[in-house]
Amino acid sequence: MKNLNKLFFTALMFVGLSSQAQDSNNPWALSFGANAVDTKISADSAIQDQFSHYFDASNNWNILPSVSYLTVSKYVGNNFSFGITGSVNKISKFVNPRVIIPGDYTVTNPGDLNYYAIDATVKHSFMSMIKSKSIDPYAHVGGGYTWFGEKVKHGTVNAGLGLTYWFSETVGLSIQSTYKHSFDDMSERGMERNMPSHMQHFAGLTFKFGGKDTDGDGIYDKNDACPEMAGPIKFNGCPDTDGDGIVDKDDACPEMAGLAAFNGCPDTDGDGIADKDDACPEVAGLKAFKGCPDTDNDGITDASDKCPTVKGPKDNAGCPWPDTDGDSVLDKDDKCVDVKGTVANFGCPEVDEVVMKKLNEYAKTILFETGKASFEKQTFPVLVSITAILKEYPTAKFFIEGHTDNSGTPAKNMVLSHDRAAAVVTYLTSNGIAADRLTSEGFGQTKPVASNKTKAGKASNRRVEVKLVK
Repeated sequence: MKNLNKLFFTALMFVGLSSQAQDSNNPWALSFGANAVDTKISADSAIQDQFSHYFDASNNWNILPSVSYLTVSKYVGNNFSFGITGSVNKISKFVNPRVIIPGDYTVTNPGDLNYYAIDATVKHSFMSMIKSKSIDPYAHVGGGYTWFGEKVKHGTVNAGLGLTYWFSETVGLSIQSTYKHSFDDMSERGMERNMPSHMQHFAGLTFKFGGKDTDGDGIYDKNDACPEMAGPIKFNGCPDTDGDGIVDKDDACPEMAGLAAFNGCPDTDGDGIADKDDACPEVAGLKAFKGCPDTDNDGITDASDKCPTVKGPKDNAGCPWPDTDGDSVLDKDDKCVDVKGTVANFGCPEVDEVVMKKLNEYAKTILFETGKASFEKQTFPVLVSITAILKEYPTAKFFIEGHTDNSGTPAKNMVLSHDRAAAVVTYLTSNGIAADRLTSEGFGQTKPVASNKTKAGKASNRRVEVKLVK
């Protein structure tokens, strides 16, 4: 018996270490305590007599003053569980049914017979039916094998009722009564010959265990939506690190409290764009610009707009194009930004007759060395003046003509006039006039403007003329 008590104590320690779960998710249960065997039921022929003597414990019950039964069971689903019970007792009170007067029974001691039983049980709980969290009534059926001493042993069919009161999710107090019907329970009930049908009562503690709670959050893994991360019950065991009511697994910003509309991300500036997607999270802006503002509505965000309060094109960094010379042609289109011109001439001034007259007055004073295309010294100031006038009209194009008198052969004069016109172009291009604005040609002595018979006439025919190309 001492060894049996050690076994029960070891089992109790095992349950105390193993039962960590909270509810019926624990598939295993271990029960142990005391049991009482009552043989009176086999002597009662009337049902009313059986019930009237049910609690006659002092006269009929055999109780061993120690832990005397152990049950191991497993939940199998739909409120059913299957278990195995082993029990021991000592029969010192046996109700002898062989009486002369009905209802008058003799209780004898058959010799402190050892009682052993092993039973299999299928139990059905009614706890969910009564919707209680602590009171657990149940019914059970099963069968087993029982020994009365060394000579009497037989199989039994069992049925009974029980009740467990759960102090917590895993610890409860159980009481149970089981009727064991013996197939050897014949008309003669002598202990040496037959196994009587009898009642066995149980009272003890029940521990449920076996539920797995990996993250230790009090929710079993099979019911835990996040079994490896601790979380509250209201979120099915999933954590909500930032406390915004959105579990981390569904939260796009799990460490920053946010709004459900943005999958848990904040919108600091309230512009309807989550901070994680907002290029300007602290300033309300437009979705088209990733949350950045565009104060002047010119399509350029304030951060990139050099003129954020005034509309302007992107090509000018958000600022309006200036018109420096005030000629109604914007600087971007004005080829003469600092000089007033006309729209037709891209903002540059147009060459008129006055200008051409002035150019040709200068051109007439260009002097070349005799028979050559090189300039005389006094001609250079004239060329400088012509250059300055051409720069005032940067878009205008000019044609430079070279002419000679009739001295020499026409062929030589043609070449000389060509070279002299080209010399003027060379000077002008080397002093800042674009080459594509100038063309030249020599006409020799073919276009005189005066008679070559006089000295004055020949001087007039040796000339350079400037014409506007339109």
